[in-house]
Amino acid sequence: MKDKVFKIFTVLVVVIVGLCCLIPFLHIVAMSFSDKTAVMRGEVFLWPKGWDLSAYKAVFNNKGLMDSMWFTLFLTVAYTLICLVMTILCAYPLSRPDLKFKAPLLLYILFTMYFSGGMIPGYLNIKSLGLLNNFWVLILPGMLSTYNMILMKSFFQSMPRELEESAYVDGANDFVVLVRIVLPLSKAMLATLALFYAVGRWNGFMDAILYINDERLYTIQVRLRQLIQASQVNTMLEDIPEMKANLIAETVKASCLVFSMIPVMIVYPWLQKYFVKGVMIGSVKG
Repeated sequence: MKDKVFKIFTVLVVVIVGLCCLIPFLHIVAMSFSDKTAVMRGEVFLWPKGWDLSAYKAVFNNKGLMDSMWFTLFLTVAYTLICLVMTILCAYPLSRPDLKFKAPLLLYILFTMYFSGGMIPGYLNIKSLGLLNNFWVLILPGMLSTYNMILMKSFFQSMPRELEESAYVDGANDFVVLVRIVLPLSKAMLATLALFYAVGRWNGFMDAILYINDERLYTIQVRLRQLIQASQVNTMLEDIPEMKANLIAETVKASCLVFSMIPVMIVYPWLQKYFVKGVMIGSVKG
């Protein structure tokens, strides 16, 4: 009886949490496709009323938004690839039982997971390195996640040592073993970490706000932050007078938010099947 009640309670919690996440998303989508009159009257909740694509036309006609979208796509791909390489190069040696000074190195890396210098020392460090208003300031400071490295390390440790030992017997070195044997068997974990890194970079905006003043290097999230301000939306509408009569700030903001979610919604279904598998396998050993 207790198990049945617990299962029902768990299902209810999952449903409630799911609705709390889904309802705001559906509301934003509905507003973005609705006529401005219905939005102003407060008639839009979960389904669009008076279908109108003017807000999306305004978004796609805005050069600043489109430039930021393409820049953020390129940045996210480059960041994800570099992060995966750094994570692999850090996790694989630490997963080897015969690595010298393994414990101190791991402790040194784990220290950065719990302690940091803070915002002001970080800014001064970035400035002294000459990375302000530089493309690489959006990649280098966060190109290795300690948490993701631990997941990858645990995954490597869970792999049978016999596979690697047989390769060593055939004359392979560590690099060949990593590239030809270990990585092909790590697709689930690589896909999981790629999703972690990509979503983190796509949604990140604090570093761009702190270190970037050049509009050419603005990410899509920084643009959205600007457009959330009514004055910025009004400026955007001034550029498209032929659509201004059909638009209000609320529908433009909603369409911009949906616009920024499109790449993640396209990529996630392709990686979702690896997500749970990669996290569970990577958490088997510590």
